[in-house]
Amino acid sequence: MSAARYNLVIDQGSDFAINFTVKDNGSAKDLTGYSARAQMRTSKTATSVAATFTCTISTPSTGTVTMALPNATSSALTAGTYVYDLEIFTANDATVTRLIQGSVDLTQEVTR
Repeated sequence: MSAARYNLVIDQGSDFAINFTVKDNGSAKDLTGYSARAQMRTSKTATSVAATFTCTISTPSTGTVTMALPNATSSALTAGTYVYDLEIFTANDATVTRLIQGSVDLTQEVTR
């Protein structure tokens, strides 16, 4: 299965958080034993990371992954377009699944 595409809009200087529910055959996937990670880069081939999202799986049985970026991080980024993806993985990267990918439109902050 290939990763789903979902584009994000993040306001520079604001806190950002989004929840995704991982499903397997229409039911919530049990994410016990999994962790999640997500990064933003200026392009898919960029070697440097523009930002790292904080990813949590608070209740593994519900299959919900939260991806967050604090205001201090979004403030430090230059407004523009980035790319991101979100992965779930098990210990030692024994199993890695890219769930979602897309672009991030970081809109310019005016009040600062």
